[in-house]
Amino acid sequence: MDLVEIERKREIGTAEESVRRHLSEAGWHASGPVVETDDYYSRPDVDFMETVECLRIRRNGASAEVTYEPPTTAVTHSAGDVIAKRETNVALGDGQADAAGRLLAALGMVHLVTVAKRRTLYRHPHTPGLTVAIDVVDNVGIFAEVEVLRSEAADGRELLEEIERGLGLTGFPAVDLPYRDLAMARSVRAWPAGLHLLSTGRPSQPSVDLGEVHRMIADIRCTSPRSTEEPLASPPQEA
Repeated sequence: MDLVEIERKREIGTAEESVRRHLSEAGWHASGPVVETDDYYSRPDVDFMETVECLRIRRNGASAEVTYEPPTTAVTHSAGDVIAKRETNVALGDGQADAAGRLLAALGMVHLVTVAKRRTLYRHPHTPGLTVAIDVVDNVGIFAEVEVLRSEAADGRELLEEIERGLGLTGFPAVDLPYRDLAMARSVRAWPAGLHLLSTGRPSQPSVDLGEVHRMIADIRCTSPRSTEEPLASPPQEA
């Protein structure tokens, strides 16, 4: 059975240690942290930042996978910034991540940005199909993301909100943009990079101004990269 991934992330900033402590006290078990590096792509004829589709290659230690998420619509994205989508994931073997990147390039896909983060996953023994991730995203910020896997999106939303309330996360601002878009905004506008998070574990810049990021993303969508390759000539048609 295909499951729906229901998720919402919130920016927790300097409250990271408090959130981690609350998770531990509530019986959540941590695994990690692990460093994940995501390379995001778009089609040359469709702006995935505008449609809010996702095509990425994720490297996680010795493992890697290709993921596609369909466009964001009013059905998949609720007013409360809860996102519910069915992902398509393809696991890659050892050394195949680079080959996958070459394949996407050969198909004309446009590389958008590379996002690196240090992720710690928390799971509770009594709630299968539910994870809380603490993400320290390089040059972007620190976030808590609750993710629920369920057959029906409505059931997952109710559980997600219950977990957020129980963990005291509802007071933190919800973030409706993907890490890709936040990183693109910083890269294109040359926001101060500061210290490298994967070395220090802490961001050096203030919290993300989501209103400003939305304005930047609108500008980026008008100037997003397109393939500069000449289109392949059509094969001759038989008479």
